[in-house]
Amino acid sequence: MSTFPSPDSPDEIQPEPQPEDGTRRSFMKQAGGILGLALAPPLVSQAERLTAFSKTVEGVSAIKLNVNGTVRTIHAEPRVTLLDALRERLDLTGTKKGCDHGQCGACTVHVEGRRTLSCLTLAIMTQGKEITTIEGLAQGEQLHPMQQAFIKHDGFQCGYCTPGQIMSGVACIREGKAGSDAQVREYMSGNLCRCGAYPNIVAAVREVAGQSANG
Repeated sequence: MSTFPSPDSPDEIQPEPQPEDGTRRSFMKQAGGILGLALAPPLVSQAERLTAFSKTVEGVSAIKLNVNGTVRTIHAEPRVTLLDALRERLDLTGTKKGCDHGQCGACTVHVEGRRTLSCLTLAIMTQGKEITTIEGLAQGEQLHPMQQAFIKHDGFQCGYCTPGQIMSGVACIREGKAGSDAQVREYMSGNLCRCGAYPNIVAAVREVAGQSANG
């Protein structure tokens, strides 16, 4: 009759290694290995990195901008917008970035005397042109009449849209589009005010338009 070998028996049968089963521990081991491969840095040679860097440098242009009467040079890619050039390269943060899609008017500046949405205009396209931002309206400590009128008529609340509103108001008068309240509303409809200060804005523009007509 056969018997099981004793623990001290030299003929003791050693258990064979078992394949990993579908337990949670086995799954985590496999997942960890896959994740490690996914996070491993790509094998990019030094030459490839230098090539990518040189391509980036080659794409940068020296762009001369005549802003508020001063010519300044920035180094940027041709795709950089005038808005980003003003705010991020020239530190002229009065021009605001609102929708960045040309729908709110907060980024309005003057290019060659015409109101322009700087978020839709490439900086490189404005070389050799006269650019005026909200910072360039005042004469030293003397505010522009439109700035004074906005303060007088309380034409702003949060103030975020105010630079664009003022720039559009000045251009609106220059274009001869401020002969009535309805005309001001129509030709400044591209400038949005979330605070709803429209009646006061119209009053400010109309006052300055009257001063211009009488002066």
